[in-house]
Amino acid sequence: MQFSDIKAQRPARDQLAADYSQLFSLLDSGASAQAMQRWDVRRRETDTWLSLTHLHFSQDTAHPQYKADREYADQIGPVVTEFETRMKRRLLAAADGQNRGPLPSHLRALWHMDISTFDPAIAIDLEAEAGLEARYTQLIASAEISFNGQAYNLAGIQPFLQHVNRPTRHGAALAMWKFFQAHADELDDVFDRLVKLRTKMARVLGDDVFTPLGYRRMHRLDYGPSQVENYRNEVLKHVTPLVTRLMDHRRRENHLDELYAWDEPIIDPAGNPTPAGDQVFLTEQAHGMFEQIDPSLADLYRQMLAGGFMDLGNRPTKAGGGFCTSFPNVGMPFIFANFNGTHHDIDVFTHEMGHAFQNYQSRNQPFMDYFWPTMDAAEIHSMSLEFLAYPQMSRLMGPSAERYRRMHLKAALEFLPFGVCVDHFQHEIYNHPDMSPQDRHRTWHRLESLYMPWRKWGDLAYPASGARWQAQQHIYRSPFYYIDYTLAQCAALQFWRLSNADYPSAARQYVDLCSRGGSAPFIALLASAGLKSPFDSGALADIVREAGEYLQIGSS
Repeated sequence: MQFSDIKAQRPARDQLAADYSQLFSLLDSGASAQAMQRWDVRRRETDTWLSLTHLHFSQDTAHPQYKADREYADQIGPVVTEFETRMKRRLLAAADGQNRGPLPSHLRALWHMDISTFDPAIAIDLEAEAGLEARYTQLIASAEISFNGQAYNLAGIQPFLQHVNRPTRHGAALAMWKFFQAHADELDDVFDRLVKLRTKMARVLGDDVFTPLGYRRMHRLDYGPSQVENYRNEVLKHVTPLVTRLMDHRRRENHLDELYAWDEPIIDPAGNPTPAGDQVFLTEQAHGMFEQIDPSLADLYRQMLAGGFMDLGNRPTKAGGGFCTSFPNVGMPFIFANFNGTHHDIDVFTHEMGHAFQNYQSRNQPFMDYFWPTMDAAEIHSMSLEFLAYPQMSRLMGPSAERYRRMHLKAALEFLPFGVCVDHFQHEIYNHPDMSPQDRHRTWHRLESLYMPWRKWGDLAYPASGARWQAQQHIYRSPFYYIDYTLAQCAALQFWRLSNADYPSAARQYVDLCSRGGSAPFIALLASAGLKSPFDSGALADIVREAGEYLQIGSS
């Protein structure tokens, strides 16, 4: 299958209305099974078109047609949601009338959350929200950072931020933050509008603030803000002290009087190891790596590579970051990334391939709602594959493989305080929606000092003022989607421990978990794979202790 051959019909309002009118007529006549079957076809077509549209825009945010298609997607999205919500209400009512009927309990729970997040009264606000998110994406993608006589985008400047030469790192950091400071007013304005808009929608739906609605949007079925708050405190108690020691160790290894923010990325005192080759080399070597992890993973990778289901290179006007999307009418995933020649290429490659493998393994689940799990569970598959790739890392990193493994494990631990800081920040912001932009910066500054007390910004005045959060796209585009990475990291570190003891067993558990897709909520999926919940007492402490021992840092 070739990516270029995938086509999907652009959903028109009139056609959507006609299609759903027929579906509702089938339900009225009692033909619910036939209605479900036809609805599945309709949803697959619509979701495929939406995925293609957002992918094309991410590939070139300046392309006039892609921009126009994305703007139309922003307009038609609430219309699609309204029809799907009406369909779910009808099916749920019928199932409840049949004493729970044929719909599985997890599917019912997902749909009940879905219908609680939409009302026609907020349709125009949802369109406005999507437009503001796209405005942020386009602004970040437009970055032209002048450094050493050249212009770089945010992905292109990354190698200099990890350069072994300290003045080079410092200069690159100054140049990058100069871009953010130059756009400070627009970044603050976009976010202020998003916070107020999301709060307005929450109040229309019956919530005082956006936080409960944000959790329902994320389909958090088996935990809430109180469990997350306790988890953040566990990170503060067990991980922040360990990472503080890691940072002081880094300062001493690099013979520095002070460890500044631009020094933190140098995890290896010899300089962070880089891939053993370019993009072509990495994609060729990945065949053997994935084959050794699991043959079905290797088979999917061959299909994706041969069919053009990857866009890995960095280029101007391409959106930043990396993600995996999919096209449910053909059952194939697609990986989007921005390779820049650093070790991050390996991280994002294995990470997004984990998402792709899970989605492909789940393509035959009985309901579209199970093709992807909730995002907390989805990140288990991506982050765990990063660790399961360790034994094969010499294929991608050559003689630097062990240096990469140690660096990657340190980075996994160092991420946890930052991840919970992002989450805590979002809770503060949405629980106090009338904060001024200055209040938001002060809030980030306070939380950053709490969770990352080692952080010193030196003469980088803009991030030192509390603006670091503006470079984190999730805060703008996916509210409350960040604690998911830290929760999943706890599961991924458990796979690391299992793989050290019995790699074949760990790989089998991983493949089985991928195959379950979204057929259960987060904690239940963890249990099905024999993993502890991050919310369990002592779960995080045990992981941190073992990782600290491996790195010879200690956890207390």
